[in-house]
Amino acid sequence: MKYTNPVIPGFYPDPSVCFANGKYYLVASTFQYFPGVALFESDDLVNWEQTGYVLTRPNQVMLKNINSSGGVFAPTIRYNDGRFYMVTTNDTTHENFYVYTDDIHGEWSDPITVDQGGIDPSLYFEDGRTYFISNGADDEGKGGVVQCEIDIKTGRKLTKSKCIWQGSGGRYLESPHLYKIGDWYYLMAAEGGTEYGHMITLARSKSVWGEFENCPHNPILTNRNKAPYLIQGIGHGDLVFDKSGNLFILSLGFRQIHMWMPYHNLGREVFLTPARLTADGWIEAGIDGTTDESYEIAGDFTQKPLKDYTFATTDFNIDWCYLRTPDMANYTLTKDKVTLKGTDITLDDIDSPTFIALRQREHKFDLSCDVTSKGGEGGITIYMDENEHYEIAVRRCDAGYEAILRLNIGGIKHVQNSRLLADSKARLIIEGDNLNYTFKVQEGESAPVTLGTGRTKYITSEVSGGFTGAMIGLYAVKGEAEFEGFGLKY
Repeated sequence: MKYTNPVIPGFYPDPSVCFANGKYYLVASTFQYFPGVALFESDDLVNWEQTGYVLTRPNQVMLKNINSSGGVFAPTIRYNDGRFYMVTTNDTTHENFYVYTDDIHGEWSDPITVDQGGIDPSLYFEDGRTYFISNGADDEGKGGVVQCEIDIKTGRKLTKSKCIWQGSGGRYLESPHLYKIGDWYYLMAAEGGTEYGHMITLARSKSVWGEFENCPHNPILTNRNKAPYLIQGIGHGDLVFDKSGNLFILSLGFRQIHMWMPYHNLGREVFLTPARLTADGWIEAGIDGTTDESYEIAGDFTQKPLKDYTFATTDFNIDWCYLRTPDMANYTLTKDKVTLKGTDITLDDIDSPTFIALRQREHKFDLSCDVTSKGGEGGITIYMDENEHYEIAVRRCDAGYEAILRLNIGGIKHVQNSRLLADSKARLIIEGDNLNYTFKVQEGESAPVTLGTGRTKYITSEVSGGFTGAMIGLYAVKGEAEFEGFGLKY
């Protein structure tokens, strides 16, 4: 069958995968959003269904007032002796920790911290031993991929932390994962930075402690300098064998908004690339060491399209998320209507505004929702962070109620257009494509009126910095707002 990349579109970066009980399980980073660490399940590596999150309780992860693109970095998921483990970093508190569960569809444990620094931690299990791997500095101050043995029950270190590899020479060594295939231990990592120079590199050793020798054809996977090409940033991958013994790499990557415009607004997404062991025992990936838009692979299944998003077709505990530490008393969520109680906290604040959001999954979409303001401001935002976001909203004004379009780019926060309304309710419409978001307002049966547009290039990592992607959020400020008839179609 033929599949098209990305296999998980939208802001789901830093994928890690494991196989257990006949299914594949994948986790992705969530940074300042709550719940933390998105969790997916698949039968075929191509069709992934989000089943929930790993960090669902506030005591599992500290997100209060953290900076954007802080919080939960680069998780790894592993399965050993009937138990699932997810290990990650809270980059704001500088803690590496893991949680576990015996029921992948149930609750996960409270965190267990490990006294080893760095980020992007991983676990490797062998012969009753557990090895903890991260990129940082060892006990002697040597930087690189660092490893120690731990007691998996307590997180206590059983050995000193030792640097086992310093990469192939690229900057920003990260994302280390260790595997045993045959007689070799393979250490796979990312280098070059999670931007346009991103790449996956490889080393191997006959010992779990090294020395590790560099693969002679590093990087084994990268889309750097591949042009004209929309898929860039390929890196930060995890190896997995399918049920037939075929090898694949699941990695992050991103799609530029246009072939000649190096901006990406959907965040870092999940890409699937076929791989293979070579005759000399190394790993190759893709056709020429790059990730392409589509591949033909063995299997009798069809890649499913994205669903239409409504309140009735989505699960508020799975599809939607919040900023940092939400006060759930401000949210009334039903299949027919969402009611948000706004506070003085706005989308400009490094805090928890009344805000519930979906990830933008594709460039082209149509969105509409009936919004009623109960005295404050309620609307829909295209949100990257507190500095870069666009919103169309209904709010109270001196003359009654008005619909507004506000564009926020850097330190400039500007109401681009406004329109007086007959009452406190209007249908808000957003039409997205690769280059623009178009914002419209409609009253009753009258024709929609365009309030203006916002360029997609300003809701991108290249402008805002950071590691997240565009979110489509419902929000309220300084008053209650009701949302009905929500529909999002790609």
